[in-house]
Amino acid sequence: MVETVQQHPSGGYILDELFVGMTAEKVVDVTEDRIARFAEASDDFNPVHMDEAFASKTAYRGRIAHGLLSASFGSAVVGTILPGAGSIYISQTLAFHKPVRIGDAVVARISVASIDPESARVALRCDGYVDGELIMEGEAVVRVPRRRRPARG
Repeated sequence: MVETVQQHPSGGYILDELFVGMTAEKVVDVTEDRIARFAEASDDFNPVHMDEAFASKTAYRGRIAHGLLSASFGSAVVGTILPGAGSIYISQTLAFHKPVRIGDAVVARISVASIDPESARVALRCDGYVDGELIMEGEAVVRVPRRRRPARG
């Protein structure tokens, strides 16, 4: 069963609240400014991302966004919605299928694929779409809190 969820009121789901099929999405617009800020943060100034004249002569026939910029939108879902606050990345696999360009809206969709209660690790299906077409896919493994911390008083 697939059930789309929103952010938990506490900011994050704990292990016992997760179930296979639980899904969350975030839509992020890819802008010139976002690409420039990602280049600055990652120190990746590959001209295929930054220089239209250079990029127009490549197989992509124009600038494309950094693949890891698009992947970071999935990380935002994992860190803020599903599982959310308190989850810690253990691993991530990714396969990129189509380029993302300035003006695209990326839908990052994260779904719970499996749960290991003993290790408190959860496998998450990570997909990205533009205009309904799969642009990237992969799997993340995250550690999820078993319980919430009591509020500080």
